[in-house]
Amino acid sequence: MTTLTTDADTAAVRRAIAGTERPPRPGPLQAALTFGWRGMLKVKHVPEQLLDVTVTPVMFLLMFTYLFGGAIAGSTSAYLDYTLPGLLVMSVLFTTVYSGVALNTDLTKGVVDRFRSLPIWRPAPLLGSLLGDSVRYVVAGTVIIVVGVLLGYRPDAGVSGAVAALALVVVFSFGLSWAFSVLGLLLRSPNAVMNAGFMGIFPLTFLSNVFVDPATLPGPLQAFVDVNPISILATASRSLMAGEPDVPAILVSLAVAAALALVFLPITTRLYRSR
Repeated sequence: MTTLTTDADTAAVRRAIAGTERPPRPGPLQAALTFGWRGMLKVKHVPEQLLDVTVTPVMFLLMFTYLFGGAIAGSTSAYLDYTLPGLLVMSVLFTTVYSGVALNTDLTKGVVDRFRSLPIWRPAPLLGSLLGDSVRYVVAGTVIIVVGVLLGYRPDAGVSGAVAALALVVVFSFGLSWAFSVLGLLLRSPNAVMNAGFMGIFPLTFLSNVFVDPATLPGPLQAFVDVNPISILATASRSLMAGEPDVPAILVSLAVAAALALVFLPITTRLYRSR
């Protein structure tokens, strides 16, 4: 009797499926946005993911402003005006390392293999993940700006200047995130990706004009700092917040972001398909 009932239920289910119109296959943009939403939901369920990218830059801001601001710039308020745009750059760029860490985590846990079995555009999980990470970049940058305002920072260009600087940094970070995605696909563990990523981003950040004026540095070091893309991005951010846009610095920052994406996007896509 149980077998007959089961067979009848199975037949009813089959008839319902056969009589239902098949849902349309999601397009590339829809699939990418869905995976971007997945990335934001991961932060919602594990909010401590944002601690390293928000608490650490705030600690740097407080420490450098109140411990070294007087010695470097003569007063904490003057140093805050100088360093906050640079710390905006630093806090968001540090977040890009976690794009590679998250991708490597999905890869090592077999999540990527499950995505490949879905009838979707192949690069959608990869692109969606980086789009979702862009929201984290906005959060990290907003935290720095809000804390800076609470400490007394006032951008001459007002809210529009701060938003423009944040937008420029987010665009640059999106381009840089493709480089760390390559690390995420090449290395064997999330910890290895994190260590390698910060080993690369830390020296470039500190050998820049984020914390000190390059004019105070020795000649060879000053020459390197002047051409460091992070220095140029910090200069562009300062100019936007000051209401005096440095057009060459802005264009160079956008060009570097585009170059990073053009170089590392194809490499990331090829590695993603082969892993």
